[in-house]
This record gives sequence, C-alpha cells and structure tokens, in this order.
Amino acid sequence: MKNGILECSVCHSKLLSPSAKTVSRAYDRHRSRVSSKQRALNTLLVVGDCILVGFQPVLVYMCKVDGKFKFSPISVNFLTELAKVTFAIVMLLLEARHQKVGEKPLLSISTFVQAARNNVLLAVPALLYAINNYLKFTMQLYFNPATVKMLSNLKVLVIAVLLKIIMKRRFSIIQWEALALLLIGISINQLRSLPEGPALGLPVGMGAYIYTFIFITVPSLASVYNEYALKSQYETSIYLQNLFLYGYGAIFNFLGILGTVIFQGPGSFHILEGHSKATMFLIFNNAAQGILSSFFFKYADTILKKYSSTVATIFTGIASATLFGHTLTANFVLGISVVFISMHQFFSPLSKVKDPPQNGTLELVDHQDSHRSKESFINMAAGANEEASHLVGSDEKQPLLPR
Repeated sequence: MKNGILECSVCHSKLLSPSAKTVSRAYDRHRSRVSSKQRALNTLLVVGDCILVGFQPVLVYMCKVDGKFKFSPISVNFLTELAKVTFAIVMLLLEARHQKVGEKPLLSISTFVQAARNNVLLAVPALLYAINNYLKFTMQLYFNPATVKMLSNLKVLVIAVLLKIIMKRRFSIIQWEALALLLIGISINQLRSLPEGPALGLPVGMGAYIYTFIFITVPSLASVYNEYALKSQYETSIYLQNLFLYGYGAIFNFLGILGTVIFQGPGSFHILEGHSKATMFLIFNNAAQGILSSFFFKYADTILKKYSSTVATIFTGIASATLFGHTLTANFVLGISVVFISMHQFFSPLSKVKDPPQNGTLELVDHQDSHRSKESFINMAAGANEEASHLVGSDEKQPLLPR
C-alpha cells in the first residue's frame, strides 16, 4: 500500500484503501438498504424514546419543592447508574444462558478482561454523561420543561458537526438546510423565554446562557463518542458494553458524591435523603432512557436519536400545560411546526447523499477494459479458435490466495 492506494500483485490494478470516508459511505449505503426488521426496530426505539424523553422534564419538575430540589441530583444520577448496571448484569446472565455450543462464553474471565480493554473508550462518554445528568436538574431551575426540551434540540446541529468531524459522516445540502430549519424552529419558541433568578453569581442572562452552552455541547460530544465507541467494538455484546459504560458512570457519580461530602461536610452524605415517589419514577425513567439510547447508538445512529427526542417536545409541552398550567404560546406552536418540517426534509429520500464514483474503482475498470482490449487484439492476431479450445490445467485453476 502506498499513499492510501492498494495495488494487486498479479494484475497490478489499483484500489483505494479503506478509510473513514469509505466507512461512512458504506454506512450510508447500509441505511438505504435497511430491512423491514430494522425499520420495525427503529420505530420501536423512536416510540419508546418519545415516551421516556417526554416524561423526563415533567418528572424533574414534579420533584421540585418550592422551586428547589430537596435531594442531591448527583444521588439520583448514582442510583440511576446502579439501576442500569443491575439491568445489564441480568441481561448478560440471560444472554449467557442462551449461548450456542461452540460460542465464546460471555461470563469467562478472559472474555471479560479482553472486552474491558477493548471498550475502555466508554469511560469518556460515561464522564460526559455524568456531567450532563447534573446539568439536566440545573436547567430546570431556569426554564420550564417544554423550553428545556426545545433547548436540547439544539444538540442535533452540534451532533451533525461532530459526526462530520469525528466519524466522517456526510450530509447533503438539503439535510444541512433541514438542520438550519430546526435551529430556526427552536429560536421561534425561545423569543419570549427568559431565565429567572441568578446563576453562579453572574447576571441573570449570562448564567443561563453558560448553562445552555454546556448543556448542549457536553451531551452532544458524549453521544457521538458513545456511538463511536460502541460501533468500533460491534462484535461485543451490547449488554457487556453497557455494563462497562454504566459501571464507569456509577464510579464518576460516586466520586461526585464524595466531592460533595468534602466541600459540604459529612452531613451531606445522604443518598436517599429527600426522595419521593416522583424521584423513584425519575430514576426508573432515566435508567430506561439510558438503556434505550445504547441501542440507538449501536444499531441506529445519533441523528435519529435526537430527532426522536425532538418529537417528544410536543408531548412535553402538552403535559406541562395540563399538569402545571404552563401556557402553550403561539411561538411554541410555530416552533414545533417548523421542527416537524425540518424532520420531514432531513429524512426525505430526496435528501440522501449521492455516492460519487470512486477513483480506485474507475481506475480498476479502466485497467480491466484496456487489458481486455489488448487480449482481444492478441487473440485476433493469433487465432481466437485455438485460444477458445485451450484447456486450463489444474495448476492454473488454483486460487491466488491460500485456502
């Protein structure tokens, strides 16, 4: 291989070696040939995600007492990670019981150690998720639930840029325009939304803007890196990968609890203090949402995950208006309408990326065509009938590569 080009040692034809771009194109072609089973899985993922994500801001809002949380948000995140670790262990045991004869045992020490080494990258999104889960509670102190969901939709634009940079994903002009429409729809909803109360001792607007920037950037990077880490070890069981991911998350959240104890004193070390039925439902919802996200990242993609979360915005808005009396303004209705137009445009068949012809393929075809023309000329000069009656020997029938 030289300069990213592979050359055949027999016919000297040249092909481009696999790169991030070729992997991205293969992924795009895979998306265009998804089976009915894959479409059904994507539909179930989207429906489940809409329900869980739609309920999440409502449950967080229900957990507030007099506008504040009586419990530590880090403790909720820690209990959520423990619930997800328990689920991963149970599913891993069930999967191991149904393994076929001859398959590598999932519960062996060698398999576990090797998988842990191969999936060490999952520690990065686990840390970012730990930060993001804390920010979810903080954002609820400055915005109502529907507004939080609309703000979180900004992640789609950031995720698209990160996918292009990190995973070399390609988007058509129509898809970029759809993402721009999404941004416009969110901006329409935010025209009359103002934060209330100070944050970090800064002016009212500045504190909310800083939280919003971190709230958008951190989980976007976590989602893209999580998809990269899960798909880079595609042969590893998703339950084993989840065990590592959630295990790292539990460790980081526990370190956050220890940090709280150091700065606030031993009296703040009460994991179950201030919890209610609403917080228990919140822990279950967050755990189910995280488990479902792992299936999105490994078997679908991050863009579909975020667009499905966008659909949950309308459910969150209606639930917020019904339960808490928040007003659904004209800005919210117009913003949602633009968001749905953006979704239709992004996933329309007309917006699919066209695969340009690869230079390596063209070069191979041109080389083969010229090779055939030379052979044709030689056959015509030497006598095509004699060449056609030539019997190939046993040695000539052997494959070029060893069996």
